[in-house]
Amino acid sequence: MKNFIIGLLFLCGFYACSSGKENISEVDCAQYVNPFIGNADNGHTFPGACAPFGMIQASPESGNASWRYCSGFNYEDDEIFGFAQNHLNGTGCPDLGDILMLPFSGIIENREYKARIDKSRQTARPGYYAVTLPDFGINAEVTATEHTAFYRYTYQNDEEANLFIDLQSGLVTSPQGIRDRVLFSDMQMPDGRTITGHNETNGWVRRHFYYVIAFDKSYKVKEMLPVREGEKAKRFVLSFDLKRGEALQVKIALSTVSVNGAKASLQKENPDWNFDKMKGETYQRWNTLLQRVRVEGTDKQKTNFYTSLYHLYIQPNNIADTDGRYRGVNDSVSTSPSGEYYSTLSLWDTYRAAHPLYTILTPERVNGMVNSMLAHHKAYGYLPIWTLWGKENYCMIGNHAIPVIVDAYLKGFDGFDKREAYKAIKESSTLSHRNSDWEVYNKYGYYPFDIMTAESVSKTLESAYDDYCVAQMAKSLDEMWDFEYFMKRSGYYKNLFDPETKFMRGKDSKGNWRTPFRAMRLFHAGEVGGDFTEGNSWQYTWHVQQDVEGLIELMGGKDAFANKLDSLFTLEANPQEMGEVLDVTGLIGQYAHGNEPSHHVIYLYNYANRPWKTQELVREVFDRFYLDKPNGLCGNDDCGQMSAWYIFSAMGFYPVNPCGGEYVIGAPQLEEVIIDLPDRKQFTVKAINLSETNKYVGTVLLNGKPLKGFILHHSDIMKGGLLEFVMKSQPDKRQK
Repeated sequence: MKNFIIGLLFLCGFYACSSGKENISEVDCAQYVNPFIGNADNGHTFPGACAPFGMIQASPESGNASWRYCSGFNYEDDEIFGFAQNHLNGTGCPDLGDILMLPFSGIIENREYKARIDKSRQTARPGYYAVTLPDFGINAEVTATEHTAFYRYTYQNDEEANLFIDLQSGLVTSPQGIRDRVLFSDMQMPDGRTITGHNETNGWVRRHFYYVIAFDKSYKVKEMLPVREGEKAKRFVLSFDLKRGEALQVKIALSTVSVNGAKASLQKENPDWNFDKMKGETYQRWNTLLQRVRVEGTDKQKTNFYTSLYHLYIQPNNIADTDGRYRGVNDSVSTSPSGEYYSTLSLWDTYRAAHPLYTILTPERVNGMVNSMLAHHKAYGYLPIWTLWGKENYCMIGNHAIPVIVDAYLKGFDGFDKREAYKAIKESSTLSHRNSDWEVYNKYGYYPFDIMTAESVSKTLESAYDDYCVAQMAKSLDEMWDFEYFMKRSGYYKNLFDPETKFMRGKDSKGNWRTPFRAMRLFHAGEVGGDFTEGNSWQYTWHVQQDVEGLIELMGGKDAFANKLDSLFTLEANPQEMGEVLDVTGLIGQYAHGNEPSHHVIYLYNYANRPWKTQELVREVFDRFYLDKPNGLCGNDDCGQMSAWYIFSAMGFYPVNPCGGEYVIGAPQLEEVIIDLPDRKQFTVKAINLSETNKYVGTVLLNGKPLKGFILHHSDIMKGGLLEFVMKSQPDKRQK
């Protein structure tokens, strides 16, 4: 995507985000972000405007009611239905899309409210989106703060200026869902420039939102559209007395608590009608955050890197009002002392790399994220699994708030009560709930497929990993009985390893293996009888992040382990045998980079003394599955997890075990990366002699000394220093 002229007085031109020799205030890292990456195919990202970790994601919508439109937009479409105020980044399930607005001029026939877009005049950068609607002669622009969206619609013809507003619309899985999603709606028009209201909706979660819509021009209600059968909320058309070339400005604030909460956000974050000022301020907030990491590389590499950082920082979303009040999981209103309550916690995805990356790049937010999870536990009895707007949707498996909390604790974050945190993770691991049946798990040492009729193997493996994490915190707190208990459970993965086939395999309550057994067969959570979650045995056999050495022993040693890995990456997919699961994409053999259970597997070659194979595969993934174009992602971004893999791997290391701060060495893909750390420290990664052919690692130096083994520690990074990779064109197969 071409660079866009910012036009802000405080920016003096474009600078490369590189060696750090420039004044940081002059470095424009945000220029490299391309919000269109992932908008097509199945990346499920959106191009609209948002602030870092903000509640609002104001973006166009070009479709609905199918998996293609989980974010509401697909770059390949030529028309939009309007702009809605909140969206999900890269998920595999739709929701949000509240308060849809479409500006138009003149008359729309048959009430088909949609508009063709001019893609040659479509622009996106952090905190800003713009497009021209040629049939109506309208230039549409949007920017955002944390809690507000701000639109400028410039009407460039002589026809009547209109605005369609749909309070019933939202992103759903089927057309029927639009009719059923609003459970309650109350709208008020207190004056000729304001609309307020409250909706309760039911989609992926059941939630409340309150809103204020403010206009800089007086409106007239041109038409209240008939309410369709079963619907609760209104659709209507407003008209405005505008001259040719005049702009209508619209501000929208949302709250989970009250209309007054939404009003307070407008007053605090967006009190004026200065669109360009707000656009510039949000851009600068993004740029200041992105500047914490500066890289050397090609423009394409910088685009991919900074877009990945941008996607990482869209969420988790702070849904607390500006006074700290929020509506939590049990629908009661609470106040966060810090003013933070984070939701959009896609933990099955993000515990793997996104949350470990937050501990390095945005450490000031980690305590707030953990405290949000602990508040959820206090209100609900167990830690969050997948929360959206403060509500639990139970999506996916495991209890993966546990590794996030334990990782933060082991890394020294102390802005939360460690005893309360331990109580929360222990209760979540011993008191059964909708996603975990601990009585069955404890009785058999695994989840039998005749009792747990779906995802039995995946649930066992992921629960065993969580148990390992509980054990590490127990040990640190000198809870040694608990340590022994949970370490024993962390080994339950061994109970589902079939020594004959060398695969993880379903087993019933009588100890019988699943027969017939098809290691390549893909399963999805919704498919009863499938033993795996969005994957197959080829992909899940490696899901032993806590004990790779133990898995190597089960497989018969390092050579056998490496040979099995070779087969994973070379076994051709058989569509008839595999079936199809939409999320299992980005295949290299049976390895699926488009879905999270595979993400650590490339790095396992290090444990078998074959690091050059990790180095080869990292480059292949970069070349094939992260491209700087709308269909450039091979799978859902999944709330920043796909992006986090890219960021870590570009720097040359990755958290195979994302709890406790150990990173496995891979192969850097950028010439230089400089990370600004707290206390004015810096950590620099250099890839000496890196090129298209020099993709192999010769030596690795940490602060001038050879790195021992293949593990980089979190403390090595946070102390500041220099990590150097000397790259070469041929693999060193003597590396151990």
